[in-house]
Amino acid sequence: MEHTSEYLTFALGKGRLASKTLELLEGIGIMCEEIKDKDSRKLIFVNEEQKMRFFLAKGPDVPTYVEYGAADIGVVGKDTILEEDRRNYEVLDLKLGKCRMCVCGYESAGELLKHHEMIRVATKYPHIAKEYFYNRKQQTVDIIKLNGSIELAPIVGLSDVIVDIVETGSTLRENGLVVLEEICDLSARMIVNQVSMRMKSERINKLIKELKEKL
Repeated sequence: MEHTSEYLTFALGKGRLASKTLELLEGIGIMCEEIKDKDSRKLIFVNEEQKMRFFLAKGPDVPTYVEYGAADIGVVGKDTILEEDRRNYEVLDLKLGKCRMCVCGYESAGELLKHHEMIRVATKYPHIAKEYFYNRKQQTVDIIKLNGSIELAPIVGLSDVIVDIVETGSTLRENGLVVLEEICDLSARMIVNQVSMRMKSERINKLIKELKEKL
């Protein structure tokens, strides 16, 4: 791990997003072959020639690695950036994994949203939900954090509405739920550590410029 200053280090959100990001990077000539080896037990992948290092992390941890300078650059969904609320620069919308963060529920719950009633909101994203209801809508709500199948909450009567990511909306429709309000658009973003942006500005700006031209 010595001489890390000469490397540009990327933290990529595990899964589909990492593969898509690597494809984008390959498009501008940045390669990392060994990261594609599914059997590899390595945690850090290095391209010595280009002085690039990559590691895969759980999405919610990516902004943390970047804020503390363990990675110069991170790629992660806007939902995670908003929820984790770390001090990083968001420099580029990679336009991958486009979807929306919405308030959803039964059609009948629409009335509760209009009249600023005290309602229960189930979500994986308590920070985003709080920010939306408390600050943007000035509505006091009871936020319940869940970790999976958020759609279940209104069906079993745990909550009046949910705050969740909506891609196609088919899961909602299958369960008789609808989008009641849109909070924001989401997609994968590139974030940069604040110190790296100054210290490695030339390399980072060149990378941003080349990626922009490809998008």
